[in-house]
Amino acid sequence: MIQEENFKNLCDLTTSLVGLPKGSLSLKSRKLEYHIPRSAVSVIARMVDKTHQNVIAKQLNRDRSLIYHYEKTHDANYKTFPKYRKVFNKIYNAYSNLQGDKRTFENLNDLKRQLKANGVFNNFKHQTTLRITSGKVQADIKVSYKDFYKQLENCKLALTNCNYNIEII
Repeated sequence: MIQEENFKNLCDLTTSLVGLPKGSLSLKSRKLEYHIPRSAVSVIARMVDKTHQNVIAKQLNRDRSLIYHYEKTHDANYKTFPKYRKVFNKIYNAYSNLQGDKRTFENLNDLKRQLKANGVFNNFKHQTTLRITSGKVQADIKVSYKDFYKQLENCKLALTNCNYNIEII
């Protein structure tokens, strides 16, 4: 959920930085103007956000095995391919600056206080759990199927401008 949104934002940032139309990274073209940013954005998503290969592949309209290939060839491309290195550095620095501007929580009490202030609560009749990770802090929110979507939206609202990840356990 959050990984998909973060990766879409990274793709949009990439296309604007390299001057491509929005959504063009998923085109079937093999031209270098598309291939280089596609490869760089895949590696950055894996490095920075630990985005799953399936999420990247789905967004880029590619097979998951190609994402493994991008990761495997990154070091060689970075060392020997100046165009790749330039694009990679440009995207990586811009995305890192955006991520660095976001807040992370230092302790569990701050995170829980922020969630509670925005209407996020544990349900005693829970059927599933949302695990929220921000920095080194993790909080588990127990939710029922009935209020799952509402609690998820409240979590996203509470953590706007924060660096976080939500997993369904």
